[in-house]
Amino acid sequence: MAALRSLFLCVFVLSAALSHSHAQLTPNFYNKVCPKALSTIRSVVLNAIKREPRMGASLLRLHFHDCFVNGCDGSVLLDDIGNFVGEKTAFPNINSIRGFEVVDQIKQKVNKACKGNVVSCADILAVAARDSVAILGGPNYKVLLGRRDARTASVDDANRSLPPPFFSFSQLLSSFQSQGLDLKDLILLSAGHTLGKARCATFRTRIYNDTNIDRKFAASLKAICPPSGKDNNLMGLDKSSNFFDNAYFKALLNKKGLLHSDQELFGGGSQKSDELVSYYSSYPYSFRDDFGSSMIKMGNIKPLTGSYGEIRQNCRFVN
Repeated sequence: MAALRSLFLCVFVLSAALSHSHAQLTPNFYNKVCPKALSTIRSVVLNAIKREPRMGASLLRLHFHDCFVNGCDGSVLLDDIGNFVGEKTAFPNINSIRGFEVVDQIKQKVNKACKGNVVSCADILAVAARDSVAILGGPNYKVLLGRRDARTASVDDANRSLPPPFFSFSQLLSSFQSQGLDLKDLILLSAGHTLGKARCATFRTRIYNDTNIDRKFAASLKAICPPSGKDNNLMGLDKSSNFFDNAYFKALLNKKGLLHSDQELFGGGSQKSDELVSYYSSYPYSFRDDFGSSMIKMGNIKPLTGSYGEIRQNCRFVN
């Protein structure tokens, strides 16, 4: 009997763990508790992008940097305080991720519209990323919702989990596979770089040292990014950095990927990767549809649901 009870307990614990790790999110999570939630988020995002088109890329990047570190749980938003060190000062994040004030504004307006604290910061990041993409010409895919917010964050995990711009193709693929994503997701999610700009410090090594780069393209970038200094000078990640299109893939075909990690997707050693880049460069509507699917898949990485985590009153601090 004792053995049976022990077996039952093991099965119960395993079942609970599985149900948590594969918790189902749903697109209509806020329909009843706060019908105005999604429209409120969109209005704030729209106004932020009107003020600064680059903000759309920044909000998309925040969602990516959140999900890749212990799942989509809003941990990237936590400020350092006292003895607590969050993820904002991790090497891939410092002087890179931005848009926190927009998230603060969204949270305040959503709490007011909902007459209470019912929308998580993790869900705000997911919706703001989708809205940014849609407003800038991309797909208006359905966001799955119901995430809760983490009470912890890890600067070490952020340093380990976020792929830097100097990664090789094999390192990039390994990084994505460790998150339950595949080669197609790597190609599609990397193409989020159809939006936004990069700092000189992130592409300096490529334009001075890489051989798989168009010479004229490299020369034009050297005028913006000298061998030393000017680290914060910005360059569009593709030629239409404020509009969602497939110019990113066309740039890779011509050895004009801005980051080393971008160019590795074409000519970096994988025939399948090369084929996908070529395909999406020719079929922009397929790119739009498939990008949305990969964003939904990424947004489902280890969400906190049910009684796990919390819903933060202020996205910068635990309750």
